[in-house]
Amino acid sequence: MNTRISSLSPIPFISPTPAEPRVFDDAVEAVDALIALYERNTGFLIDAFGALAKGAPVAGKYRAFYPQVAIETTSFGHTDSRLSYGHVTAPGVYTTTITRPILFKRYLVDQLALLMQNHGVPVTVSESATPIPLHFAFGEGTHVEASVSTALLDVPMRDLFDTPDLNNTDDLIANGEYEALPGEPAPLAPFTAQRIDYSLARLSHYTATGAEHFQNFVLFTNYQFYIDEFASWARGLMAKGGEGYSAFVEPGNIVTLAGAERPETAGTVRMPQMPAYHLKKDDHCGITLVNIGVGPSNAKTITDHIAVLRPHAWLMVGHCAGLRNSQRLGDYVLAHAYVREDHVLDDDLPVWVPIPALAEVQQALESAVEEVTGYEGFELKRIMRTGTVATIDNRNWELRDQRGPVKRLSQSRAIALDMESATIAANGFRFRVPYGTLLCVSDRPLHGELKLPGMATAFYRTQVSQHLQIGIRAVQKLAAMPTETLHSRKLRSFYETAFQ
Repeated sequence: MNTRISSLSPIPFISPTPAEPRVFDDAVEAVDALIALYERNTGFLIDAFGALAKGAPVAGKYRAFYPQVAIETTSFGHTDSRLSYGHVTAPGVYTTTITRPILFKRYLVDQLALLMQNHGVPVTVSESATPIPLHFAFGEGTHVEASVSTALLDVPMRDLFDTPDLNNTDDLIANGEYEALPGEPAPLAPFTAQRIDYSLARLSHYTATGAEHFQNFVLFTNYQFYIDEFASWARGLMAKGGEGYSAFVEPGNIVTLAGAERPETAGTVRMPQMPAYHLKKDDHCGITLVNIGVGPSNAKTITDHIAVLRPHAWLMVGHCAGLRNSQRLGDYVLAHAYVREDHVLDDDLPVWVPIPALAEVQQALESAVEEVTGYEGFELKRIMRTGTVATIDNRNWELRDQRGPVKRLSQSRAIALDMESATIAANGFRFRVPYGTLLCVSDRPLHGELKLPGMATAFYRTQVSQHLQIGIRAVQKLAAMPTETLHSRKLRSFYETAFQ
């Protein structure tokens, strides 16, 4: 440990000994160095806080920095144009801050290995100039202030440690709005370390499960019935030994291992706002199911945070209003376009930006419907329509003058209406996460079939299981694809980060 004195303040900054930059031509060794540096620096903050909480005298402000990784290229050399990531577009220095490298180890090794392979350059691991907030050093789920001793109650936390800084926690890179100052390195990844830490903490809060349990394939639903069916099915798999899955995790981080009994404490957890359930595989290519509830605000919130985990795909499998007279309750809707009247993303992704259908996802969903229902080809049209899905932010739109909404729905050729799908797809587009939507018609408000209790109960009982199995089959098909094939070039802008 050494003491760094700021020239602008009499308060001494107490930090670990500065780490010398290290150069690596092996991705695994580079990530191991990131892990060691991160663990050293967060350990320093945790130890300092623990000492103060026990009554040690305050000696200054305790500060440690995120590690960072950087590359430098001097050539416009052509890379494999089939890849949507793993390369930079121009000569220069590229860098990103790193957090929780153990959690992201597989991802980081893959990204750095591709960069070394495509550009023939090493990577440099060093300390950044970005301080680690104390709250993030502890990880998600920790209430730092609750551990402070009475001796520190009169000392503002930010006088002793760095705290989360929302002024530097944004989505400028992901939104394509970041502009590096002259001489500054360009971003290497879509999210900075502090932005990732912020989302990891929010994920734990909203879903009551740790970030380490999230899988690379995510299903979103807007009804608890899907959760009940998924949990029952997953518990059955665990009882049979897993059948390829290693564990099932429920809110409260209740873990049932393959072949083991479900813990007795599983039924005592208070449900969070958007509970998540994880059917895990050792390579993280299992399935996460999240009940986002109703509305575009929840849909944006949860995808804002899951995006930092860089999943390989997310799909919406929920209920919708059918808008065509030819549709029946229980029919499926495969979205190939979206009308966005959700408004929650207007400041991040203008409504004039088209949200394209992704061929690999569309094919996986249609193929899954064929396999589960037994229909195929022209016969599939009996139970499924492909078309435009409209997402609206007013659940009771029917109570207003319908001429405006109905006219817009007709002009857009919409075949279904919900409150979440376009938001999830748009945020997938925005964050370069492959997306798709398969909805089930549960009411037809324009044709007098409203969602009423008796009707809904019968519908849910007969249709949820089949719809969920279609979603599961679809993500299993996506998981079988090569990762570089699944991540579409359609989602990349003119100036992209190298990391996926």
